[in-house]
Amino acid sequence: MTKHETKNRAIARNLPLNQILAGDCVEVMNSLPANSVDLIFADPPYNLQLKGELHRPDNSRVDAVDDHWDQFAGFAAYDRFTREWMAAARRILKPDGAIWVIGSYHNIFRVGAELQNQGFWILNDVVWRKTNPMPNFRGKRLTNAHETMIWASKSESAKYTFNYEALKSLNEGVQMRSDWVLPICTGGERLKDKDGAKAHPTQKPEALLHRLLIGSTNPGDVVLDPFFGTGTTGAVAKMLGRDFIGIEREQAYREVAEKRIARVRKFDNEALVTTKAKRAEPRVPFGQVVERGMLRPGEELFSMDNRHKAKVRADGSLIGNDIKGSIHQVGAALEGAPTCNGWTYWHFRREGKMVPIDTLRQQIRAEMEADKGRPN
Repeated sequence: MTKHETKNRAIARNLPLNQILAGDCVEVMNSLPANSVDLIFADPPYNLQLKGELHRPDNSRVDAVDDHWDQFAGFAAYDRFTREWMAAARRILKPDGAIWVIGSYHNIFRVGAELQNQGFWILNDVVWRKTNPMPNFRGKRLTNAHETMIWASKSESAKYTFNYEALKSLNEGVQMRSDWVLPICTGGERLKDKDGAKAHPTQKPEALLHRLLIGSTNPGDVVLDPFFGTGTTGAVAKMLGRDFIGIEREQAYREVAEKRIARVRKFDNEALVTTKAKRAEPRVPFGQVVERGMLRPGEELFSMDNRHKAKVRADGSLIGNDIKGSIHQVGAALEGAPTCNGWTYWHFRREGKMVPIDTLRQQIRAEMEADKGRPN
């Protein structure tokens, strides 16, 4: 185990992991150790400023967000509330941690300004475009078909987690963009109370949190949600092998969240492994393969189509058709190509079969990872 992993585990032992904490989010966060959580996902009150009930054209009532927790005396009161919870969140975030905040046009611009005021460094704003938004019943404005999420690191120099290749895999091999097209929470995923009404008016879909956590956390990370609601963050974190801390002052929401999360099962460890960027893997020079006797000087390597061959030299270089150089240089020269990935191009023969030399590199990498997990 590395010193970094040992330190992380020591910090985690002092945290109320995988629990839903009752109370005011500022007070609860201020009671937690500083620099202790890896990611914060915050879905604060939107401050919708509704004036009375909303009705559809047929005069039926719209189940809008009119709960007491979304009531503020004015912008000054909302800004003070934002300042306080964000300062508490910043204190408990690790130096290389990050925060996601979601909101609508009612609050996201004020929230974004306060993020910058407090020293966070904005990485992206992500538009969640809803495939099935609620229509605008009054017909006086455009249909509100999206919400905005802001992703920010704790500081400009923070080495935040970004699993670029994993998000690319989620998007069928194409780079993930900052506009996410996902449906709102409906059907069987929408939680109901004992009377059959929505358990929470702004329940977020699990697909949204899945993408967010895959992209900006790793298994074992601690994710805190200061406005836990009915527990979408906790449910997805548990499935994906992340630890969570939820804070929720409303008892009814806590009860729904606890039942929901109790039903969730974590995916198996093999399923939790995500695609990593090549640059994140430890570098293994081809010379190390030769030094360790996995390939011997004088042994022949063959191109994948068996048209070219080269000999391994004692210094880890190759020679083929009087061309000398690295596994990449010789492969490129023989193919007449500008570049060549020698690890996948060259093969060796074992028991009559052609084996890519990359198999040897992956073997060394696996040993390096195993060594990292052993105590010093």
